[in-house]
Amino acid sequence: MDVPTPDLVCPDTTWAMGRVSSYGWGVWESRLHALFAVQCRYQLEDESAHLDEMPLMMSEEGFENEESDYHTLPRARIMQRKRGLEWFVCDGWKFLCTSCCGWLINICRRKKELKARTVWLGCPEKCEEKHPRNSIKNQKYNVFTFIPGVLYEQFKFFLNLYFLVISCSQFVPALKIGYLYTYWAPLGFVLAVTMTREAIDEFRRFQRDKEVNSQLYSKLTVRGKVQVKSSDIQVGDLIIVEKNQRIPSDMVFLRTSEKAGSCFIRTDQLDGETDWKLKVAVSCTQRLPALGVGLLDLELNRLTKALFLALVALSIVMVTLQGFVGPWYRNLFRFLLLFSYIIPISLRVNLDMGKAVYGWMMMKDENIPGTVVRTSTIPEELGRLVYLLTDKTGTLTQNEMIFKRLHLGTVSYGADTMDEIQSHVRDSYSQMQSQAGGNNTGSTPLRKAQSSAPKVRKSVSSRIHEAVKAIVLCHNVTPVYESRAGVTEETEFAEADQDFSDENRTYQASSPDEVALVQWTESVGLTLVSRDLTSMQLKTPSGQVLSFCILQLFPFTSESKRMGVIVRDESTAEITFYMKGADVAMSPIVQYNDWLEEECGNMAREGLRTLVVAKKALTEEQYQDFESRYTQAKLSMHDRSLKVAAVVESLEREMELLCLTGVEDQLQADVRPTLEMLRNAGIKIWMLTGDKLETATCIAKSSHLVSRTQDIHIFRQVTSRGEAHLELNAFRRKHDCALVISGDSLEVCLKYYEHEFVELACQCPAVVCCRCSPTQKARIVTLLQQHTGRRTCAIGDGGNDVSMIQAADCGIGIEGKEGKQASLAADFSITQFRHIGRLLMVHGRNSYKRSAALGQFVMHRGLIISTMQAVFSSVFYFASVPLYQGFLMVGYATIYTMFPVFSLVLDQDVKPEMAMLYPELYKDLTKGRSLSFKTFLIWVLISIYQGGILMYGALVLFESEFVHVVAISFTALILTELLMVALTVRTWHWLMVVAEFLSLGCYVSSLAFLNEYFGIGRVSFGAFLDVAFITTVTFLWKVSAITVVSCLPLYVLKYLRRKLSPPSYCKLAS
Repeated sequence: MDVPTPDLVCPDTTWAMGRVSSYGWGVWESRLHALFAVQCRYQLEDESAHLDEMPLMMSEEGFENEESDYHTLPRARIMQRKRGLEWFVCDGWKFLCTSCCGWLINICRRKKELKARTVWLGCPEKCEEKHPRNSIKNQKYNVFTFIPGVLYEQFKFFLNLYFLVISCSQFVPALKIGYLYTYWAPLGFVLAVTMTREAIDEFRRFQRDKEVNSQLYSKLTVRGKVQVKSSDIQVGDLIIVEKNQRIPSDMVFLRTSEKAGSCFIRTDQLDGETDWKLKVAVSCTQRLPALGVGLLDLELNRLTKALFLALVALSIVMVTLQGFVGPWYRNLFRFLLLFSYIIPISLRVNLDMGKAVYGWMMMKDENIPGTVVRTSTIPEELGRLVYLLTDKTGTLTQNEMIFKRLHLGTVSYGADTMDEIQSHVRDSYSQMQSQAGGNNTGSTPLRKAQSSAPKVRKSVSSRIHEAVKAIVLCHNVTPVYESRAGVTEETEFAEADQDFSDENRTYQASSPDEVALVQWTESVGLTLVSRDLTSMQLKTPSGQVLSFCILQLFPFTSESKRMGVIVRDESTAEITFYMKGADVAMSPIVQYNDWLEEECGNMAREGLRTLVVAKKALTEEQYQDFESRYTQAKLSMHDRSLKVAAVVESLEREMELLCLTGVEDQLQADVRPTLEMLRNAGIKIWMLTGDKLETATCIAKSSHLVSRTQDIHIFRQVTSRGEAHLELNAFRRKHDCALVISGDSLEVCLKYYEHEFVELACQCPAVVCCRCSPTQKARIVTLLQQHTGRRTCAIGDGGNDVSMIQAADCGIGIEGKEGKQASLAADFSITQFRHIGRLLMVHGRNSYKRSAALGQFVMHRGLIISTMQAVFSSVFYFASVPLYQGFLMVGYATIYTMFPVFSLVLDQDVKPEMAMLYPELYKDLTKGRSLSFKTFLIWVLISIYQGGILMYGALVLFESEFVHVVAISFTALILTELLMVALTVRTWHWLMVVAEFLSLGCYVSSLAFLNEYFGIGRVSFGAFLDVAFITTVTFLWKVSAITVVSCLPLYVLKYLRRKLSPPSYCKLAS
């Protein structure tokens, strides 16, 4: 959206041109350098339109009157408001509250009035208005908000909030049941780990921002050039942007060292396009990164709430069985504290540390070099994706065009016959030069030679010559040459000192297609050697230079879908109007033919981008008449654009069709097998691109996004509800076909039939949305999340993909020659599209499976000790006395079991090679069976069984040595936990074995100095640990018996299940 141009006070400087794109989105390219003035920016809010919705009718009957269709709207949408008391009681109070809140919000968010402002060039200190610093900030916190922000993000989860309340309750003497560090030490450890992780992520973001903000630029002052950091650039500064340097802020283009005052800017970090543009006027802002919360975290949060309800129910049962004697409410709270380990506080810290390990594994994977994990909170999301939304340019394709086909109507030339074209061009110019050499009539020999040889004009050689000449003249390409060594930038005659050799020439244009065409003409012998705003020079195969004067230039627009140029040949004074464009735009313009439509379809099926080239010869009188009408139309005050278009269209009649060109946009490496792998994994792929429909369809076919056996339904252009209704009904009748739809038609469908359209589109194996704006891309992601509830992933490489990437559950940015705009805003950054296969199939799978196993095992660890506490309290007449004291509770969740449990992050069910070879295994993950209420209930039953066996076994077998029940049961508990880890592991790692023995050694060695904790109830009871007793054979075999009874049945059940109903990965492993 444009904003008012500021008034600039600069007595001695003249300037022109428009604004340049925002920070980091453009690259400056010129012969030497350019002068810019920094301009301040505004942020304007977009007003979202209220969407109407109408149910989709299944038949086309009765659709004549659109107004009558409103009667089929849902009743809640069109119900008349009730009046009187009934209206106020039912809906009125909601309406009044909404109106008041809306009024307050409008007052608080009142838009700032835009006013003209004065910017002092070179004197920013004179600016009265204060402007923000020109610095990039991707950080989520600052020094003051870090601790409050992190604490808020942690305590908004029920698990951590619950333990905060529990820990605070220990300051109340009546509720205290143990040592303070028993509760505060684990909570403090969890918060410390979380803050450390957030601080590391925040520091990395700070370093990236500092690197960008510290880039040096030349600032022009009264003292000359001064080096200034990008973050120190102020509104009004005069900045010299050198060649191949990123534009540091919004700027006004003032001057360039190019004689004609032109420059080229690349917007690769904005839209992924690597071509060079003459100007750009796009203003956007970079959003702060959103804090991602994975689905697994939300599922565990729900399970935590279920555990809390079980905790409350168990405490109430205990108080009820106690008979509500004495201060029962105090006993109720004490039972809540005793059973608080049902909700494990170490759950979050184990998962967070596990996610950090998963991220480290991704970045260290040699098969996907350059991968960066920018958000360490959602690696398991990569294992549950159902929808992948991808950009086209720079993501699926390399944005490198190669000329593939030239069709003249009767003959077609491909890559293997280009030498024939080169021979024809060489012969044609040699013949023309020889004819011109025998005539001494000044500037007219070529015209006479051509007019006297009509047969040559109709030959294949002549037609090829005219086609190649039209291609090399009709474009916006400018050849650029590097300066010689030792030539200063300020030299007035810089162009004369440049090397115009073929090896030193590069082409710059607003479209890579045009560069490919001009490069092809150079390869066949006709070379563009120079161009400015008024002239072009061509070099023939023999070295002769031909000069052409550019009379008019009609640039390409999305509406016209064509571009044209009127040139005058300096040697013959002939005036020719050349035009090229899409077949849909050129077909009505060119003379009648019977091959254009068919050949365009053939090239499109090969995945080629087609352009139709035509020409029209003009006499001097015709051009003068056109020029006068064109100038008058441009000076018109009313309907200027329409009048100008009408004058140009007067020339676009009965043009001579010269040729049809086919250019291929090369795909990224291994795009086809990667897309096939993702399809086999059950992931539905949507391609969202800003390109035209024909180009998007070509890439969808060539990349095998749409398989060869699938049909493609191209959603025709719709502008009203009626047209959308009929087209949706037509699409409903199609089965197993891909959908191709434009952004305009998508808007209409979403306005009236949002639910119906999304439902139909989700049934398609692939969807292609062309002419999509960045806002539409983000909205499509949001619609998929809302209507399907499935996990989405967006991948792109340009700044126009940032909104889509940040709206998705998991964002992946590709970092390459197109820049870092998308990769910096994404959760994960990769260097090539093909890396997404291993990222999802291997790392995504392992992260989800490991996190699910780790989370459930940590919950099992808390449930089993709570079950033992419940049995202990029941035996002792429901007394609210803790079974284990002090360090035993802290050690149980840390050094005694932490290492083996955390070693589950190294577990894997299948090898990486197997996961890549059989992507069908990925389908099972999307069902969420690894962590569900079913698996949760199974672990609850296991915990109840094992906790009951351990406690009752200790009481039965050690009836004569009852004083040692704590040591006996706790020893059996530790052994059971270590064996359960071994039962859960599917693939052993040497670190797992080390963790098992390390934990066992820590427990055995601690028995010598923790004897005061192995008593029943409090230490004052006089209970102690008899070291001689625990070394007896009786103690060892009885503890072993209890442990075997608690674990052996589970091993048997696991063995029988794998034999009778093995999972899919077990079948492959065997």
